Parts: sequence; C-alpha cells; structure tokens
Amino acid sequence: QVQLVESGGGLVQAGGSLRLSCVVSGSIFSIKAMGWYRQAPGKQRELVAAITSGGSTHYADSAKGRFTISRDNAKNTVYLQMNSLKPEDTAVYYCKVSRISGYEYWGQGTQVTVSS
Repeated sequence: QVQLVESGGGLVQAGGSLRLSCVVSGSIFSIKAMGWYRQAPGKQRELVAAITSGGSTHYADSAKGRFTISRDNAKNTVYLQMNSLKPEDTAVYYCKVSRISGYEYWGQGTQVTVSS
C-alpha cells in the first residue's frame, strides 16, 4: 500500500502563489510517475502536472509557465509550485502515484481557492 498526504492548499488572491506538497509513504517502489490533478465543482478531474521516475515533466496547457512540479526523493515528497494564480485555478488538488504495474494511489485532496 501507498499513502499520500497533501498539504499547502488555502485561500490566496489572484496573482498570488502557493506550494502544494504530497508526502508519499508505504510501499514506495516501482513508481512510474507522480502527478497533481485538480477537480473544480461540476467539472471532471484533470491532470495539472506530472513527473516521471526519470524526471521528465508534463504540464497541462493551463499550467504551463505558471506551475512547476518537482520532487525530493530523500523526503519522498512531490511538490507543485503555483504562481500567478487565477480564480479559475480554484479546485481541490489531488496527488496521484502510478506504479509500473498500473496500480494508482490518490491522496485525500487539498482545497485551493483563488479570489479575484
């Protein structure tokens, strides 16, 4: 089993920044990728950014140039630095870990609210 605990969400004004953290514990082997997703009210969950075990990153168009995903292997933590936040970034942000086997694990989510 893998456990994920997100933190760092909150209320911020438009143009502000937040850094989300996701601490991964448990059977952390054979991880293929880690990612951040978000789900706004009434919308489907969508990928925001992902980072592979090899360090390659991928961003949604809405995140490019504003968000940065990174990881600290020593701390088993993946981060999402979010700058220049917009009201449309308001959502619950979830961390996900994908194993090579195909198993996926999700965190409980952290709320990000951007006021205009």
